[in-house]
Amino acid sequence: MVENFTPGPVTVGDQEIPVALIAAEAQHHPAADAATAWDSAARALAVRQLLLAEADRLGIAAPALADAKGRPLTPEDARIEALLEQEVQVPTATHEEARRHYDRNPTRFSSDTLVEAEHILISVPRSDSLGFGLAVGDARTLLRQIQADPGCFADLARQHSACPSREQGGNLGQISRGQTVPEFEAALFALAPGELCPDPVRTNHGVHIIRAGRRVDGEVLPFDLVEPAIRASLEEHAFRRGVAQYLAILAGQTPVTGVTLRTADSPLVQ
Repeated sequence: MVENFTPGPVTVGDQEIPVALIAAEAQHHPAADAATAWDSAARALAVRQLLLAEADRLGIAAPALADAKGRPLTPEDARIEALLEQEVQVPTATHEEARRHYDRNPTRFSSDTLVEAEHILISVPRSDSLGFGLAVGDARTLLRQIQADPGCFADLARQHSACPSREQGGNLGQISRGQTVPEFEAALFALAPGELCPDPVRTNHGVHIIRAGRRVDGEVLPFDLVEPAIRASLEEHAFRRGVAQYLAILAGQTPVTGVTLRTADSPLVQ
C-alpha cells in the first residue's frame, strides 16, 4: 500500500490531462496500490491523447465505425481507428507464411480430446475439515460398492450425488480440457475408457467418485481447414506490433511529462 500518494500533472504536448479524468480511468486498471493504478491510467490516457493529436494534425475525421459486437464507436475512438488504419500498414499474410506457422506449431491446431465422464459428488465445504473427512469416508464406501458391482453406479448417483447430473445417473457427457476444475480434470484424463478412479477426488466442490467413459483423442486439423484463421492471427499480430512501433515513434516526437512512455529507441520497436 502506497501512503500519501499525491499525483502530479500529466501533459502531452501542450495538452494537460485533467486529474479527474485520470482518476476515473484508474478504476479500469486494478493494481496493488493507488500509485500503480494511477500510472497505468495516466499512460493509457497519454497514449490516447498522442493518437488524437496526430489525428488532428492529419485532419482525420470521425467515420461511422462499430466495434466487434456491432456497437457504434464514439467519435474519438472512431478517429483513432481511422488513424491507425491509415498510418499502420500491415502486409497480408501469405499462404507460405501460414504453412510455416502451422508446421512449427502442430499442437496448436488440434481438436480437443473428449472424455465422457460419470461422477458422484458428495458436497461439503473444504473449510469444514471434519465434514470433508467424513465425506471422503462415505465416498470410499460407495467406491467399494461400485467396484463390486459396476452396474450400480447410476443408481448410487441418483441416491447420493449432490450434482444435477444425478438425474442422468451421474453422466456429465463429454468433457474437454479446461471445462472443469484442475483436480477433476487431472483424474478424469488419466483414466482409460471404462476405468473407475480408485480414490475419491477432492475439489472445492466436495468429494467426487469419477468414472471415465468413451474417449475421443484430439487430432491435428488439416492445414486447409485452419489456414484462414492462421493468416488472420498472423496479420493481427503484425498489426499490434506495427501499432506499438507507431506509438513509440509518436512518443519520441512529442513532449510528455508526468508519465513515462516508450520512445522510438526502446526495445518496443526492435
